Amino acid sequence: MDKAETSKYSADAATSAGPESRMSPSKPRAASLPYVTTADGTMLYYKDWGTGKPIVFVNSWAMNCDMWQYQMAPFVKAGYRCIGYDRRGHGRSTQPSHGYDYDTLADDLAALMEQLDLRDATMIGHSMGPGEIVRYIGRHGSGRVSKIVMLAPTTPFTLRTPDNPDGLPGGIFEAFRVEWLKDFPGWLAKNARPFVMPDTSDQLLQWGVNMMLQTSLIAVLECNRAVVETDFRTELPRIKVPTLVIHGTSDMSAPLELSGRRTQALIPGSKLLVYEGAPHGLMLTHIERLNADILSFIAG
Repeated sequence: MDKAETSKYSADAATSAGPESRMSPSKPRAASLPYVTTADGTMLYYKDWGTGKPIVFVNSWAMNCDMWQYQMAPFVKAGYRCIGYDRRGHGRSTQPSHGYDYDTLADDLAALMEQLDLRDATMIGHSMGPGEIVRYIGRHGSGRVSKIVMLAPTTPFTLRTPDNPDGLPGGIFEAFRVEWLKDFPGWLAKNARPFVMPDTSDQLLQWGVNMMLQTSLIAVLECNRAVVETDFRTELPRIKVPTLVIHGTSDMSAPLELSGRRTQALIPGSKLLVYEGAPHGLMLTHIERLNADILSFIAG
């Protein structure tokens, strides 16, 4: 085969090959993983396990959807379809420099719901996640949602202000952000233990820390700012979907009286379950009890 024929053969082969064959080896093969694409082009990685009525999981601050494994696996066995996704800037999703406000995050959740065409879904959120669910309903309605479960929510409003005197001083969180800009891994190593129980294994705790270290620093900073500064007090009373709030009395990250109890009081007809002695990471420390309570609420 002469040079001209070789060139023609190469061009024909490239034309007939699929897009993956033509992709440069140096470029990421994102299409090989399950993603939904948001309005601004951010790609959100998701897991979609099982069949049946959908359950959508919305993550904690700085964590990705792997955190839900001890709920997703049993719930699939119970006959549900479980969907978890990595928030922008977290885990396997792309890491833009913008979009960490609740409006954008709620629109990201809407993109997942719409592109997977999820209906009659139970939404389960932990810590930061319930705020995204509340804002999603405020911006997109509850037509695709049948029930909500809020685990250790940071709603309704964390920051101390003249009309929220029981909130926490903003200077506490600003000091955290200064430290994170210097040594986020070091801060996690010093502060992770209260997230779980004293008898939680070091290995499980390190697994959670490793998950948080996959989050971009800008997402860590800006999501924390959103959690602290966003006021949901006027939005929570508008929720008409059956809602269950579950909170522990030993939660050091989102104290029960500041968050879970006030959140439940603002949502008409909602129910509060209080776990005596449970920390913030109750989805890892109270697995059997939590899973049974959630499944009972969904079925009921």
